[in-house]
Amino acid sequence: MLTGANVVMPTGTVGGGQVVVEGTRIAGATPENAHLIDVTGHWLVPGFVDIHNHGGGGASFTSGTVDEVLKGIHTHRLHGTTTLVASTVTGDMDFLAQRAGLLSELAEQGEIAGIHFEGPFISPCRKGAHSEELLRDPDPADVRKLIDAARGKAKMVTLATELPGGIDSVRLLAEHDVIAAIGHTDATYEQTVEAIEAGATVATHLFNAMPALGHRAPGPIAALLEDERITVELINDGTHLHPASLQLAFHHAGAARVAFITDAMDAAGFGDGRYMLGPLEVEVADGVARLVEGGSIAGSTLTLDRAFKRAVTLDGLSVEDTVAALCANPARLLGMYDTVGSLEPGKDADLVLLDADFGLKGVMRRGEWVVDPQLG
Repeated sequence: MLTGANVVMPTGTVGGGQVVVEGTRIAGATPENAHLIDVTGHWLVPGFVDIHNHGGGGASFTSGTVDEVLKGIHTHRLHGTTTLVASTVTGDMDFLAQRAGLLSELAEQGEIAGIHFEGPFISPCRKGAHSEELLRDPDPADVRKLIDAARGKAKMVTLATELPGGIDSVRLLAEHDVIAAIGHTDATYEQTVEAIEAGATVATHLFNAMPALGHRAPGPIAALLEDERITVELINDGTHLHPASLQLAFHHAGAARVAFITDAMDAAGFGDGRYMLGPLEVEVADGVARLVEGGSIAGSTLTLDRAFKRAVTLDGLSVEDTVAALCANPARLLGMYDTVGSLEPGKDADLVLLDADFGLKGVMRRGEWVVDPQLG
């Protein structure tokens, strides 16, 4: 029994609260002879849920071996991410189908929550750190190929829905209970509205890799912010977004429609240097990843514990809203809120212990300490 912490629950924060862990689950009652751990002065929050993550610890989810992928997963667990969707980057269709097979096995083993295909169905005008020669229009047959290769573990596909086949692909994804995410897009406001009506429900890293908000051409940003059906991803690393853009998103979408993501690449939790993102070379300097050729931002080196601390201490967000963006909202998107995303009895014992200054002190996943706080 963890006792004395500020426990963040769906209904608010309970001061001097307690969380009981029995086996792999959060228990509703305290068993006899429970081991007490005094965490007075700390914060207890649910384990973080990252729906957009390309790697970490020097390992890539797009190209790494099974052992390397597991290393990347573990790196993010050390930073509080207990539920993770592995994201790929643009590649040859056969290669992506092969990766889907490898990643789906890890999903079946419970190591990851599923697969997110970011590319190749994106706009060459907004390609970011994706190889232009490998991009293609979102032909529903190609989209279906990736879904089938993932063996039921595809969770999300990012599309430039204005491209030929885009709307039909959104409908296909919705029919197969896969999230259609609008991103790396050059769509107009009207085209974005059409995609939402067809079934798109997520904005891939809102503001990034899409036209800016204009007063006569509002573009996708306005359409994505105004529609209650859309959850907007935000990369809160201080590089991808100006703080005012973050506040704009929270003000218009509300805390219930924001999902903080890392969009992490190999260097997350590892360090500066040269890396490969798919077929493209990336230079990481001072924690910022950019393509060697062209200088585009190439994912991030963010971990979600840093995103949490920044949101609360620099952006002025409430702890409760930050927990919603890091835990409950992405868990609901994935259809996993019955098992993760909040500290409620019966759910997986996934939790993060933070000190009074929101520094990470402990991480538990399914009842086992990943980072042991060693507090008695």
